[in-house]
Amino acid sequence: MFEQLRQSLEDLLARATRPEDRRLVLARMKGTLVQAQLGVDDLRSALEQTRRKLEAERRELETVRRRKELAVSIQDQETVSVAERFERTHQEKVTLLEEKVAVQSREVEMGERELDAMKTDFRSAMAGGAAMPGGAPASEPLDDPLGDEQPARVRDEIDALARERARADRDAEASRRLEELKKKMGR
Repeated sequence: MFEQLRQSLEDLLARATRPEDRRLVLARMKGTLVQAQLGVDDLRSALEQTRRKLEAERRELETVRRRKELAVSIQDQETVSVAERFERTHQEKVTLLEEKVAVQSREVEMGERELDAMKTDFRSAMAGGAAMPGGAPASEPLDDPLGDEQPARVRDEIDALARERARADRDAEASRRLEELKKKMGR
């Protein structure tokens, strides 16, 4: 699910040797973690929405079945036939939504496992070790970079990372232009 993100983190860390590079890699790793956390939160939201739809559909199915029983009791064959058609339709929807809940549940579990592995890699990198997939946790306990963040805090974190990256890009551009200017002036 987050394989591309994990691969880019591993590539970045493998190339980073200088402290400046390491700080940049760690900042990117943290940004990636925040994005991964948001992705898992989105998966959880979608699962919860599907569960609500499933419950509503089950209620509709029960209502149709009650109406069908009433129609049978008063021997209204036309209403019984309509109720049976609606019962089949609602039963199909319930079955489909149950399957969807099962798939989404597995997807959330997989996302959470991958996110936990990424957090472990991040802690290891913060402690100075190499970020290895499924690596052992750092010997020093570190605060969870994501913890139980509120959505506003996550947004603030993303904004701060974006500002940090924009500043680094501006600095790099200024350095590049300075070098070009020096070359033109013969220095």
